[in-house]
Amino acid sequence: MKKIYDCIIIGAGVTGAATAYNLSRYKGKFLVLDKENDVCEGTSKANSAIIHAGFDATPGTLMAELNVKGSQMMEELAKTLNVPYKRNGAMVVAKSESERPRLDELLERGRKNGVRDLRIIEKDEIRKIEENISPDVTLALYAPTSAIICPFTLTYALSEVAAINGVNFAFNKRVIGIQKTDGIFRVCTEDQSEYYSKVVINASGVYADVIHNMVSKDRATIVPRKGEYMVLDRSVGNFVKHTIFPLPTAMGKGILVTPTIHGNVLLGPTAKDTEDKDNTETTTEGLETIKKKCKESMKDVPLSKVITSFAGLRAHDVRHQFTIEENKDVKGFIDVMGIESPGLSSAPAIGEMVSEIVLNILPLKANPRFKNERKPQINPRELSRKEYKKLVLFHPEYAKIVCRCHKITKGEILDCINRPVGATTILGIKKRTTALMGACQGSFCLPEITNILNEALSKKKRGLHG
Repeated sequence: MKKIYDCIIIGAGVTGAATAYNLSRYKGKFLVLDKENDVCEGTSKANSAIIHAGFDATPGTLMAELNVKGSQMMEELAKTLNVPYKRNGAMVVAKSESERPRLDELLERGRKNGVRDLRIIEKDEIRKIEENISPDVTLALYAPTSAIICPFTLTYALSEVAAINGVNFAFNKRVIGIQKTDGIFRVCTEDQSEYYSKVVINASGVYADVIHNMVSKDRATIVPRKGEYMVLDRSVGNFVKHTIFPLPTAMGKGILVTPTIHGNVLLGPTAKDTEDKDNTETTTEGLETIKKKCKESMKDVPLSKVITSFAGLRAHDVRHQFTIEENKDVKGFIDVMGIESPGLSSAPAIGEMVSEIVLNILPLKANPRFKNERKPQINPRELSRKEYKKLVLFHPEYAKIVCRCHKITKGEILDCINRPVGATTILGIKKRTTALMGACQGSFCLPEITNILNEALSKKKRGLHG
């Protein structure tokens, strides 16, 4: 007899994870499918890691509403789920009085959206709070509620709590067909698996149009918009305190300079539309653009400290709006499309909204055993000497440093492998621990991490752990 899920979520990025997290508050059978081998493998793994205050989105739109609501929800959510978060504030900078009207427009837009504490600040105040700002900058819109976060940890945390509360995850499951018969969806994947569900949620990022077009007569188009980034070493992590934006353009928020939650500095992104939904290669042109543009906002940018570069794809809708709704012609099919920036900021609110749509379709009851917590990731570097001695007494693997650059221990690597929806790849370990992200980019620690991963996965397969 075939198993019928109440809901299948296609896509294990931050949007799919937030939806799974919210649905796990209810009693039901839920499944998340993703074409990759882990959660957080698409847009969610390659973005600016910023929680936007909400002054950029057009007032009255769903994007504006969810951006502000999600931003306001994020700090408490991060605290509950042990996700690194810091409210560092942001500035949109201008170079002359002629640009003041554009800042005034953003200020008014933000106030209409409900963003708190927005104001325009002048040259002297700018330099007091951001000493490395370019001497050409004379004005700025200051948004103190803007923040930074780790998008990897947020997505993993949401997924872990969902899994703890009964949500299933299946990876390497590229969806190639969806049919609805007698009120039940049949979801077919590339490996010839079939899954059945009463409701399907399309949270598949740049592939959301492909999934949508499998069931709907009204065609959708999502344009992959590539953004390239450069990362500076932690040794210059104090170069910038706030997130510094130029004035936005039709292509996005522009080349920003921002600290990261892990102590690095991030430069980017570029914005270039492409037809290839999998093209995340960096380009000489893109990286040179970043180098040039970041100098317009900041002085003496320490570009000699670049340790890596990367690119991500945003799921751009030509209307630059979120689409979150049940399909009019195919009942039970819910689209979550066009979730580009500020998608990360909006994720908590999006997950809540999508779960409410599901509740209007299915009579789900509250899950009385819902656990809204996850085991904290132990960071030995934050422990007192007494706490550290006690930790290694019972768990000596935390005394073995594997990643020299970031001082990541074997214990931390094993923990991220053995968690719910744990790491199964080197990249999965990298994103969960920051091992391999240091100045050497894994030159020293990669072989040992590979051995640890292979041994741990072998034990899990034999049922020797957990």
